Amino acid sequence: MARKKKNPDGTRRPNRASSIFEGSDGYWHGWVTMGVRDDGKPDRRHVKRKSEGAVIKAVRKLEQERDSGKTRKPGRAWTVEQWLVHWVENIAAQSVRNNTLVGYRASVYGYLIPGIGAHRIDKLRPEHLESLYKRMSTATGKHGKNLKPATVHHAHRTIRAALSEATRRGHVATNPAKIARAPRVPEDEIVPFTKEEATKLLDVCRTRRNGARFVIALTLGLRKGEALGLQWRDIDFNGRTLAIRRSLQPVKWKHGCTAANPCGRRHAGHCPRRHGGGVVAQEVKSRAGRRVVALPTPVLRALKQHRKDQERERVQAGDLWTDEGWVFASPTGTPIHPRTDHGAWKSLLKDAGVRNARLHDARHTAATMLLVLGVPGRAVMDVMGWSHVAMTTRYQHMTPELMTSIADQIGDLYWQPETETEGSGEDDGGEPPEGAPTPSEVGNCNPNCSP
Repeated sequence: MARKKKNPDGTRRPNRASSIFEGSDGYWHGWVTMGVRDDGKPDRRHVKRKSEGAVIKAVRKLEQERDSGKTRKPGRAWTVEQWLVHWVENIAAQSVRNNTLVGYRASVYGYLIPGIGAHRIDKLRPEHLESLYKRMSTATGKHGKNLKPATVHHAHRTIRAALSEATRRGHVATNPAKIARAPRVPEDEIVPFTKEEATKLLDVCRTRRNGARFVIALTLGLRKGEALGLQWRDIDFNGRTLAIRRSLQPVKWKHGCTAANPCGRRHAGHCPRRHGGGVVAQEVKSRAGRRVVALPTPVLRALKQHRKDQERERVQAGDLWTDEGWVFASPTGTPIHPRTDHGAWKSLLKDAGVRNARLHDARHTAATMLLVLGVPGRAVMDVMGWSHVAMTTRYQHMTPELMTSIADQIGDLYWQPETETEGSGEDDGGEPPEGAPTPSEVGNCNPNCSP
């Protein structure tokens, strides 16, 4: 970088050298070569400041971005609102699942655009995001209550994902959402079921309709959507395997009425002409989620019995039965809605006399039992459908039995197991044998007395 001055005759300035000069308009100007445009012409960026020191600082910043390879694209930067709308409607809508998209849209249109939408994305700072999070934490929602920390944290994850894509495409040099301090979300303590609690639940499952559904939740740790999305063609009874290929997810209904002829219902689910909602089979959560697991023999027996029970229901339903091949179905063969499944789980807990817990805690229980059995981490990832081994620290928990076992192993490593000697008397802290002299009697004996 150098201040612009007249070069000697026959010479020229070095390639990519920046220029700084004072213009006739009273401002200081800086020109920086950032690279080459798409059309092959040099990408020259211009900055203008009131003082020489200010323009030098701006030129140095551009040079640092160029040298570090974090140069944003030429042209006027997008506003946060423009980029968020483009990202959620044209990028995220093509690549994420429907429920994820619903959450993204809620954060984008409900909180992010009203809060920071007017900023240019290249001028957005971490402090702007942290101020937004603070305002959201003290704001009230639709029902007059403060927004939950999870809502604020979801907005943070959404803007982080959106700006990560903007960074990857060169619209911004760095992602301020990765620097901003995310709001803390208090985590509920997760306590997996003990072996005794799981045994009680499995005993009651034998007498429940679709009880095998909760058997595989407790033993194999399938996610709710994965279990409800199972079809009979996914089970190989001869090979004792179960393939997870799809996930059943609830999708919100959309209004089918028009603005000229509204139905007057607030929720689209109550609209007489609703469409696009219900329960939909989608791809599994990740590539690792598409997996094949081996079935324990008791689980295989439970599924065989469940198939016989379902066959009787099919005969009883007659023409009302919709044969779509679902392993766990309604009395007419249609897929089970997650709300119905949730109610069946709560009823199972009550009948088994087990503490109230989330259905997802059964997945934590299955992962923890694999830890108790000493299954290697790589095998646990395959069974549970995880992409990263770090998930083991989230789902596998230390049980009292496991901690006691570890303590015993440590003791046996450093100290030999103590053995009791029969009739050891005082050595083992017990009473002396009958007829033996007491310590006081022994002390009063003379050398000629016999004990």
